[in-house]
Amino acid sequence: MKEQNKNEPNEFQSMRTNAEKPLGEQKCAVRRQELMVILGNVGILSFGIALGLPTVTLRQFTDPKEAIHLTIQQDSWFASLNLLSSPMGGLLCALLLDRFGRKRTLYSLNVLAITAWMLMALSIQFSTETAYLMIMMSRFVIGLSNGMSGAPVGVYAAEISMPKIRGRLILGTSIAVASGITLIYLLGFFIRHDWQLIALICSGYQIVSLLCVIPMPETPSWLISKGRIAEAKASMNYFRGLEKSALITNTEVEVEFNILKNSIQLDVGGQNPSFFRSLKLPEVYKPLLILITFLAFQQATGVLVIIVYAVQISTEAGVTIDPVLCAVLIGVTRVLSILPMGIILEKLGRRRSGIISAIGMCCCMFLLAAQSWCEWLNKVPLLPVITLVGFIMLSTLGLYTLPFFMISELFPQQVRGPASGITVAVGLFLSFVCIKTYPFMKEAIGNKYCFVVYGVMAFLATIFVYLFLPETRGRTLLEIEEDFRRK
Repeated sequence: MKEQNKNEPNEFQSMRTNAEKPLGEQKCAVRRQELMVILGNVGILSFGIALGLPTVTLRQFTDPKEAIHLTIQQDSWFASLNLLSSPMGGLLCALLLDRFGRKRTLYSLNVLAITAWMLMALSIQFSTETAYLMIMMSRFVIGLSNGMSGAPVGVYAAEISMPKIRGRLILGTSIAVASGITLIYLLGFFIRHDWQLIALICSGYQIVSLLCVIPMPETPSWLISKGRIAEAKASMNYFRGLEKSALITNTEVEVEFNILKNSIQLDVGGQNPSFFRSLKLPEVYKPLLILITFLAFQQATGVLVIIVYAVQISTEAGVTIDPVLCAVLIGVTRVLSILPMGIILEKLGRRRSGIISAIGMCCCMFLLAAQSWCEWLNKVPLLPVITLVGFIMLSTLGLYTLPFFMISELFPQQVRGPASGITVAVGLFLSFVCIKTYPFMKEAIGNKYCFVVYGVMAFLATIFVYLFLPETRGRTLLEIEEDFRRK
């Protein structure tokens, strides 16, 4: 907010100076923004649940004594198939976000998630071959839903909020994913031998999350882009703490609305170029390249590998406590680490947080690998637990959260939907590659060298963040777009 006056007319600057707070930062408006973002994120927990599911079910699925058990090859597909279909979900999201809106996209991903969990819950009723097919279909469909989960709520939060609170609202998606991972770990801790019951619980939860989308208003930005000006004004009034009316009577809100409308160029009948033509613009291709590269480094550091194979890695790393309990600790650590991230990102900024995160992750992976060579490290109590939990905590500070966080900030309005969807799709495809290849990578070079590779990639990520990641703290979306256009 401190730098917003660069792009605002003098009358808006004077209002900001004279008023205690802009309407969008006052209690009523902030409560409304927070509540709607929370409702949207209820359904995003399924992303984390799907990621963590293999951790709590693979021990049962790979037991030859069970009616339905998986081979090593089938095991790797069960763990990674959702990540193979997730990029398709990201591309589907790119189409839906701009064509049908943020709210309808949330409806769609919840319906897909309900379908996926029901397929898994009912599979036990059929023959082994049919059950296996249904389980894999479930993982494929939940992957589509996961791919659609990466952008909608973050984009929604960015478009309804003021810069001062935008960070903590966008962060809600990361909190939801981490909470989903922790939830499935807890279910696995208490329900260790009934994956069908776990799937039924997830089905019921997803129905509740679908109902949570109903009260969410569409964002003013999307409504303006579709020429639905009266609805856009009503939405803007609502998110600024005023009566939900199609007529704007507050001068401050009217000025903000006009700035937004002008930026989308509908007031003069301007037509935005297609997405592929927009790729020639520096404000589009620069953030696209930066975020895709950032996501590549994120996955190459093994962030999702630790999540998906938490129990197995904990066991092989020498963790002496219950490995499922260790997974729960990892999940709880991630949630607790994310909660203060809104404050941390506003205090430290995006780049500094990313650098600290990457350096810390590098140290944790090298330390985990070094215990295989240094006998004295093996004498350190609970060292594997400390390093794994530390890795999760430090990844949450930057590399795990920042790429998806900044997707909602860096892209201009006219391409925010498709650009966000494509970026998420590429990131999820890379995550599929990492998850699918980890078992074979482990067999080929051993876990300790896998940790070395992850540590090296975290070090390279540090260099990338320092050189290329832009700082967006306290800047409006229009200022960020203008910076890419100029520099």
